[in-house]
Amino acid sequence: MTDPIRIDVWSDVACPWCYIGKRNLETGLAAASEGDDVPLVEVTFHSYELSPDTPADYEGTEIDYLTERKGMPAAQVQQMLAHVTGVASAAGLDYHFETVRPANTVKAHELLHFAKEQGRQHELKERLLAAHFVEGRHVGLIDELVELAVEAGLDADAAREALESERYLDAVRADQSQAAAYGINGVPFFVIDGKYGVSGAQPPEAFTQIVRQVWPEHSGAATA
Repeated sequence: MTDPIRIDVWSDVACPWCYIGKRNLETGLAAASEGDDVPLVEVTFHSYELSPDTPADYEGTEIDYLTERKGMPAAQVQQMLAHVTGVASAAGLDYHFETVRPANTVKAHELLHFAKEQGRQHELKERLLAAHFVEGRHVGLIDELVELAVEAGLDADAAREALESERYLDAVRADQSQAAAYGINGVPFFVIDGKYGVSGAQPPEAFTQIVRQVWPEHSGAATA
């Protein structure tokens, strides 16, 4: 049996374009699966911190954070967030930046590595993104992350132990080192079959096209 095409995705749970990119990837893969000779695809998420200097428990809104800590004018921030909200809506996502809680995401990334080991990475990734951008929940605090882990089908005690022990921190740093080796300086970033890099929240059609292009090459090489 032919091995699946690997799609490795570097992203951050506090990155609005990463959630859009994830949804567009899913939509594109669904379209690619229609018809004959359906590509087999395996998606793995990797850690990338957009703002590693963000406090674990920042007091303020997303607008406060971007104006105070990033030095952006409030009007520019509001315009930018309105644009992103519109793009997200087109992808089927209902962003609420007025309730977003800025947070340091390293613990969320540790939890995603734990979830990957448990076979629940995709479920947790979706849960964290929705919690952050749609529901205004805090993805930087251990207690909140444990609750979200349970909602994604993970064991509460095991999730808490994974976070408090920091035993997945090295895996987070390894992902970040790999991103640097690839020259990734923005997310989302998709590596297709270890050969092709795709940057940004591309439209679904782009993912459909590249998977359909890569599949004959991939499956032919695997059966040769």
